Amino acid sequence: MKYRRLGGTELNVSVIGIGTWQFGGEWGREYTQAEADAILDKGHELGINLIDTAECYGDHLSEKLIGDYISRRNREDWIIATKFGHHFHDLFSRTDAFEASGVAAQLDASLKALKLDYIDLYQFHSGPDQAFDSDELWTMLDKQREAGKIRFLGTSIGSNDNLHQTESSTKVGSRAIQVVYNRLDRKPEERVFPSCQEQDLGVLARVPLASGYLSGKYKPGAVFAGNDVRHRHDAEATRLKLEEVERIGREEVPAGVDMASWALAWCLKHPAVTTVIPGCKDPAQVESNAKAAELVTEPHPQDASI
Repeated sequence: MKYRRLGGTELNVSVIGIGTWQFGGEWGREYTQAEADAILDKGHELGINLIDTAECYGDHLSEKLIGDYISRRNREDWIIATKFGHHFHDLFSRTDAFEASGVAAQLDASLKALKLDYIDLYQFHSGPDQAFDSDELWTMLDKQREAGKIRFLGTSIGSNDNLHQTESSTKVGSRAIQVVYNRLDRKPEERVFPSCQEQDLGVLARVPLASGYLSGKYKPGAVFAGNDVRHRHDAEATRLKLEEVERIGREEVPAGVDMASWALAWCLKHPAVTTVIPGCKDPAQVESNAKAAELVTEPHPQDASI
């Protein structure tokens, strides 16, 4: 495993993290504690130290599975990132909740679910600019940071071209940007990444496998079950994406290289990107994801050692 400095923080994160949206039940299945443990144990075995979750992956359900796991392991082995700003109601149903007092309550609920005294990276989660621009919100969060409940603040931008929230990061004390970035969606390269580099913001690339389309497992015409989040995607857009994936596989992925590993390494080669946070259904996928680190051989401005 390789490690990079997360922007202007003191956190050295593994270049491969573990995304845990799947633990909330919106990937077409529910997870037992034993299954979550197996995924996280495999990550630890392979040198992964970053877990990304959110309060609305289930009603703190993902956080609870992670918290139960962490409570039986060495907390210092892990960098825990979670998010705020939504109330979960049901699968694929949530409402915005960015008021300062409500976020303070969300923070306490996340700490309780995670069974932690502090969160390493607490991220504004895909909210509108109006909510982001609330001085009251960031003043409250800064006080929570001073109280020791949060180590660092971050922003998970909903649009991968949200330059306003990216450019305002230093002003509000946000040290990292989480953004959709993958071989099929390169929009952040135009404006967001240059701003991140200028401000020395860490970058967490989410959906680095384009919702699994870049895994190489699916051909044009693939149909996803009704309880799979991809079932909600536009059918024609999905077909076009899978046709592009086929072309990328033929023309860009070296012979003998696993496409998913290649796609993760592709993200990590950009000088702005600190880490990728793919989801994973089982320990085998964690292992496949981790292999991408072996394909990253060029020096990177954030390279670190731990």
